[in-house]
Amino acid sequence: MSRGPRSASARRNWGSDDSGAPVLHVDMDAFFASVEVMDNPELAGLPVAVGGKERGVVSAASYEARAFGVNSAMPVGQAYRRCPQLVMVAPRMRRYREVSRRIMEILGSVTPVLEQVSVDEAFLDVSGARRLFGGPLEIARMLRRRIRCEVGVPSSVGIAATKHVAKIASAHAKPDGLLLVPASATLDFLHVLPVGAMWGVGEKTRALLERKGLDTVGDIARAGEDAMVRLLGQAHGSHLYELAMGVDSRPVVTEREEKSIGAEDTFFDCLERRSDVERALLAQSDDVAARLRRSGLRCATVSIKVRFADFATVTRSLSLDVPTDLAAEIYGCALRLFAKVPVPAGGVRLAGVKASSLVRASQGVQLALGDDSRRSDAQSALDEVRARFGRGAAGPATLLEAEGRRSLRRGDATGRK
Repeated sequence: MSRGPRSASARRNWGSDDSGAPVLHVDMDAFFASVEVMDNPELAGLPVAVGGKERGVVSAASYEARAFGVNSAMPVGQAYRRCPQLVMVAPRMRRYREVSRRIMEILGSVTPVLEQVSVDEAFLDVSGARRLFGGPLEIARMLRRRIRCEVGVPSSVGIAATKHVAKIASAHAKPDGLLLVPASATLDFLHVLPVGAMWGVGEKTRALLERKGLDTVGDIARAGEDAMVRLLGQAHGSHLYELAMGVDSRPVVTEREEKSIGAEDTFFDCLERRSDVERALLAQSDDVAARLRRSGLRCATVSIKVRFADFATVTRSLSLDVPTDLAAEIYGCALRLFAKVPVPAGGVRLAGVKASSLVRASQGVQLALGDDSRRSDAQSALDEVRARFGRGAAGPATLLEAEGRRSLRRGDATGRK
């Protein structure tokens, strides 16, 4: 199914000629909410949001919820006022990351020129994949079909000659759609769009442009580069003008130099017991360590972030003598840091673990005196079990027991076993 942009050009048929349009932007539709519906089919067709039950903000909303005006970043109380029948589900970040990995594996099977920009979206340059899989349009259809059939969530794809236009195209294809913008139609597509549709134009910039009478991308193009530089400064003004003219030289970047790897969770209800926060830190340390090993990295600094019910936030860091990629060592640091953080009466609404000061494991970091290599061997064995049977097949006993209890509770509530 192909969809046109929701603008004056919506009636325009952009055609099937995909020459000059090798960039795909693949974006999951309402990703967190879609995963929840996939895991609990009883939620299908209902207005579903992911977030705190009584406080906090909405992390994601299904399209049924959006029809009532419920959107991400909206306070939960406001969401309930707009949609009293809203089904609010607690976020499960580990589950979303697991599904994300499966999707990225599908994308990576088509081309190695893949740039993951978030848990639910990625750019692909499919120039080198045409011989095997056909043109970009055929590739996009195949990817959307595989993601739906093999993973179970909907996706939207934009196809264009540049990353900027491909990202806008995928946004206009939503939900569950596909939009191709041939290179020859780039300016026709762009110039009728509102300035807020441009990648990198936030609320402040949009308001400033509109105050100056620049309501559409075409208005920016007609104003000229000099006017944009005077209004926004050299770098931002020139960049925005180039984007308005369909110029975007940014390539699809397959690898980024990691500066840090972290995991954090906002809790359904604030955690008031230290043991519950420590269990969350254990899960996050386990996740961070696994991602370090997959990336061939070790960390020399471990940090934690703790946010309380009143939104006050503290961070603490600890430097290691020897870089590590072991969950036990990262968790040990996190515990030492958290021991120095007093938990107020309202409890903890967010906790996170971050690994930084990263070095390549291949650099051959010297083991500390008396270090036992058996821990590393055990961790490697755990990685192999998870790779074969799934992440939930093995892990720290505390986490597996807690997940088992949650599964039983979900079974009691939904009738599923």
